[in-house]
Amino acid sequence: MILREFLYVDTDKVRAMLAQLAGGVAEEERETSRQEKRNTVGPRSFAQHLQVTGEERYTQKSLGDAIFPTLEDELESQGLLRDISEEVSDNSEWISGNLRRIAPPGSLVRVTAMGSLFDARYAASVFAGFASVAIGLQGLGVDFNAAAAPTPPGKGKGKQSGPRPPKQVPADSGRCLEDAIADFTGPSGADGESLRAITRIARGVFAPGLHLNLFPVDSGDALIGARLQEGRQYLDSEADILFARYGMERQEWTLVGSIGSYGPEDTSMPDLDFVRPGGAVDRGTFAEGINALMKHLGGIGFVDLPQHPGFSVIPFAVYRAIPRNPGGLALHEG
Repeated sequence: MILREFLYVDTDKVRAMLAQLAGGVAEEERETSRQEKRNTVGPRSFAQHLQVTGEERYTQKSLGDAIFPTLEDELESQGLLRDISEEVSDNSEWISGNLRRIAPPGSLVRVTAMGSLFDARYAASVFAGFASVAIGLQGLGVDFNAAAAPTPPGKGKGKQSGPRPPKQVPADSGRCLEDAIADFTGPSGADGESLRAITRIARGVFAPGLHLNLFPVDSGDALIGARLQEGRQYLDSEADILFARYGMERQEWTLVGSIGSYGPEDTSMPDLDFVRPGGAVDRGTFAEGINALMKHLGGIGFVDLPQHPGFSVIPFAVYRAIPRNPGGLALHEG
């Protein structure tokens, strides 16, 4: 038996799938017992003693952690769930395109691989906090530029490195994550402008929200991505709490769900010729052209879409297995 620590469970999707497979999800249990004893003394018309005893036990069970393992077992028993962990760890499977054949879009799969969490909102909040600390320390007279600091990428040598006053952010500009990052010049050449630029890239490449990125091959050429939808069971913590718990380093995660789509191999720039003779717009051609443009941007990594040869997964659950003690022996004090 696998003991799982769940990061995410889409209970609505799991219940719907179980309802199709098993005709519903049992969430309550009722047990009733009744005993009846009759004692008669003398003529029936004069005396009769009736003793009735009964017992009823009612338990409403929130399946919680049990609901997903129930679905996982049911899917495996019916041959609907395939574990492709071994295949995705083989680089040749990606190169040959065999993965798309054995696990086409819509397939139910389980993947165990090294992965990490990412959320552009958390990155922006960290950068904003860093800027606040840097400005506070400068206010106390700490000179970050007293020691030689390396020039960050994209920054020229002629750039002034002296402290700058905090940027005045309009009160209604909270629509962008980078707006909370004030102007500052900090250690290692970091400044508000650089961190705002990084945040702009982050919210374009990964739409704000919690993402699980699995890296099944050492080369890093293939990425399996899953966007974890908020409001589902277990994903009820703020981003800073999740990152404080799980960190930002890669660790082994198991992802179960259906394959959404593969990154398109052809990401050439579309023609966008959607105007018919006479000036009318061909609506179908227009939509296909815009989709092709987005595929092109996804192919170069500029938008939140699967990138060839990787694929996206619509997650049912994300968990990590809790390791047992070596040899399966319990630990005892003394």
